[in-house]
Amino acid sequence: MLKRKINNVLQEWKKDPNRKPIIIKGVRQCGKTYAVMEFAKANYRHVLYINFLEDKRAKQVFAESLKAEHILSGLSALYGSEVPLIPHETCIIFDEIQQCPDARAALKFLSIDGRFDILCTGSLLGVSGYVSEVPSIPVGYEHIVDMYPLDFEEWLWANGIKEDIIQLLIDALRNETPVPLAIHNRLRQLMLQYVVLGGMPEVVADFVDHKDYSLCLDTQRRIINDYYDDVVKYAPRGDKALIKECFQSIPKQLSKENKKFQYSLVRKRGTAALFSGSLQWLEDAGMIRRCHNLEITELPLDGNAIADQFKVYTSDTGLFVSMLEPGTQFDILQGNLLSYKGAIFENVVADIFGKMGRKLYYFRKESGLELDFVIRYKGQCTPVEVKAVTGNAKSLKTVMNHTEKYHISQAIKMGDYNVGRTGNLLTIPLYMAFLLTDV
Repeated sequence: MLKRKINNVLQEWKKDPNRKPIIIKGVRQCGKTYAVMEFAKANYRHVLYINFLEDKRAKQVFAESLKAEHILSGLSALYGSEVPLIPHETCIIFDEIQQCPDARAALKFLSIDGRFDILCTGSLLGVSGYVSEVPSIPVGYEHIVDMYPLDFEEWLWANGIKEDIIQLLIDALRNETPVPLAIHNRLRQLMLQYVVLGGMPEVVADFVDHKDYSLCLDTQRRIINDYYDDVVKYAPRGDKALIKECFQSIPKQLSKENKKFQYSLVRKRGTAALFSGSLQWLEDAGMIRRCHNLEITELPLDGNAIADQFKVYTSDTGLFVSMLEPGTQFDILQGNLLSYKGAIFENVVADIFGKMGRKLYYFRKESGLELDFVIRYKGQCTPVEVKAVTGNAKSLKTVMNHTEKYHISQAIKMGDYNVGRTGNLLTIPLYMAFLLTDV
């Protein structure tokens, strides 16, 4: 069983005496249903599980009235012979709640009633009519939590890395001292494996159980095909092909020296008017993340972001690699990539930062000067340069040599390094990206 951070969130939620129905929101197949089921079974005497995608009868309960008494009576009539509805002892799970907008509206009345804890999961909440078709959004009566595929720390847990090793990494970063060589080499290997496998739970479980990259690749490609099926099912009729074209263009977009997303690369003579809605659909579905260019390298970053200049990364690095030609996994693990390695390792850092809850920003000028990422770190605007292996960072050096112009007093370079410092430049291994939590 994979250890997930969402369990801690659920435990804290249950401790709250004023808890409201909780909705675990995330991309398909990131482990939402499994997480809430395991939590419910461990913490309640009885669990009533309703999947609105599979059980059409359940929708009928919410069709006539949203009053708690009506709903609970209807659920008891439908499922009472299977699961007793006992106040404060039975937990109710609404899986795929986006399939029943009335059920979401009813959360307000179930919350006020207070006799049953309600856990919900939802995929594609922003794109399947979840908002527009809800009769009345239960503002103030629901607790929404984002869930992602396994982040890098969860990946380390899945591969046997214990808390004492993670604490050693935290101490090494804090004290700016090298990580012992044996540990360093093991984590370098795990970093490369995470690059090609990512964090989709089924993929991680396949690898942990079988260590078979080809099996994992088959699983990843099936997941992408499932995503395409969702496009067919949920996207507006006229946008289906456009959305798929946008998603499939990402490897080409990131192969350029200037990785700014260009609609003309999606389709010849493509424009924002044609494709911007499709790109928004992908973002709302949780399949991509945008990284916005900055007007200036100053805080607040969001206030200085340029709305129509951005790069696009997939939200799971393993799915990105699986979109490339066969053999790419092996090349990454062997270090046999040439120019394209920059795109791959930028995507993994975007993956790690995104799962940490960081918004993504970069800085590029028409002159060609570019900083891969810019983050708020320790209260300062901090460039982060990403190197797949090692190498010079010319743009970063330029910026650091002109602090009066760029207002930058510290920077981070990630790559195939150990921890070290030269002046105001901190060098860290790629596997430490998830530890840059201090804002």
